[in-house]
Amino acid sequence: MAEKRAILTKNAPPPLPGIYSQAIVANGFVYCSGCVPMDAQTGKIVDGDIALHTEQCIKNVTHILEAAGSHIDKVVKVNVFLSNMEDFATMNSVYTLYWGDVKPARTCVAVKTLPLNCDVEIECVAIL
Repeated sequence: MAEKRAILTKNAPPPLPGIYSQAIVANGFVYCSGCVPMDAQTGKIVDGDIALHTEQCIKNVTHILEAAGSHIDKVVKVNVFLSNMEDFATMNSVYTLYWGDVKPARTCVAVKTLPLNCDVEIECVAIL
């Protein structure tokens, strides 16, 4: 049976207790839960537009990956959730600055609502 290990870092917003982990390491992969544009220290959504929110989501994911012993360049799959598909181009303008030269596979969908009425949430899977 495969072992799994939960990841918890204070450099990213904490998960809701008893509901989910920031990430799970299993079978050589890191499975990151969705990250919203929340500041880990204040527990508040950062001020700004979709560009700043996208950047904060990626920063949170990056901290979680590093706590797991991985890196953003090792991401193989990303899921992006937007509350408004009109934000797609602006989100992409920030998104393309990250993830290394070989971009991961990705899905981007619009959803009715996101936690805390955010405009973006990002989750990913990376190699250890």
